[in-house]
Amino acid sequence: MLAQVSISQVTRPLMKSLNIAYNPRIDQLRWLAATIVFLFHFNIEYRSLGGNGIGSKWLGLLSEGHTGVGLFFTLSGFLFMQIALHKETIVYGDFLRNRLLRIAPLFLTIFMVATSIGRDKFQPQDILYIFTSNLGMAPTSLTVITGAAWCISLEFTFYLIFPFLARFAMERGPRYLVKLLLLMLFFKVASYTVSDKGTLMFFSTFVGRFDQFLVGMLAAMLYRQRSASLHRASPFLVPLAAVLVVANSAMQATVAPFDPAQAKSLFWIFWSTLESVGWAIFIVAWVSFDKGLPVWLEKVLCHGGKVSFSFYLLHMAMLHLLAQSVGMLQIPGLGVGNAVLMLVGSYAATWALATISYSTIEEPFLRMRRAYGAIKPPTLVEAK
Repeated sequence: MLAQVSISQVTRPLMKSLNIAYNPRIDQLRWLAATIVFLFHFNIEYRSLGGNGIGSKWLGLLSEGHTGVGLFFTLSGFLFMQIALHKETIVYGDFLRNRLLRIAPLFLTIFMVATSIGRDKFQPQDILYIFTSNLGMAPTSLTVITGAAWCISLEFTFYLIFPFLARFAMERGPRYLVKLLLLMLFFKVASYTVSDKGTLMFFSTFVGRFDQFLVGMLAAMLYRQRSASLHRASPFLVPLAAVLVVANSAMQATVAPFDPAQAKSLFWIFWSTLESVGWAIFIVAWVSFDKGLPVWLEKVLCHGGKVSFSFYLLHMAMLHLLAQSVGMLQIPGLGVGNAVLMLVGSYAATWALATISYSTIEEPFLRMRRAYGAIKPPTLVEAK
């Protein structure tokens, strides 16, 4: 019999899932995260071709666009905690089965591409990097076209322990997650004192990223408690949350911009928590926002969210391929329009590629998912 993780208390959050109702706002947030990361890497590729990079610190959301990964991590914690709040029982085996069906087909495809590229350097033990794509000399990190896959192993680590964390959080309340965040802060400070490459450690490992999952979970619990008032205040909360996210990125661009070569900075001890708190506020505000967008825009953004996983994992390959084959556009008299054309063209090409990838690699496996949670029937004692 499959192990079950009991979850108490029930609510009805929104999400596209077999386990909870669909909320288009979630797909729109996925689209936003993937787009921010795309713009970040486009800026890097454009500069490598000789173009002018982003100068203003207030555009840190783009120059520090790796923050889109922080949004992905925070959103994962938020979504899964919403499901936990909706279910009383999660079947652990079915939960992991769904997660594998969601990420494994495309991730393994990218992993095989990476090992094919590096075939002459491949060692049998490198196959273990499937489970640790963010550590050491992972095959996916040795080439730019598969480099985005580094965060998948962190995501899966969260999947492995999430049902238990959700159960404990439901039993003990939000304070349980706050205590975990305090422990993570302690581990960050302690790790900083002995790490020679603190910036890269905080950027790409459990120590630097796990708090973002926890912040997302905590945001889901607080959203459940204050849902009605948040929906009423959402027209004001959305712009305020957007300003907070922009200010967060501007602060990082000013104080400690991401540079893998930068050994250490005290700012990075607190960076991921600050980043995820900003995104958590934005997630809660946007999910609470009831006013509809134009129908065509809703469809476009929701499609972007649907294909966001393919978009994220494939965008660096497309950007690099276009840079190598097309290079810098230099249409006379167009000026900055050359950069705009490059941006729009590369984004459209990546969108088309992601749509093909989703329909051929992801979607067939997604149809094999099944519900992994069910409301537990009352016992005879409870029925009385």
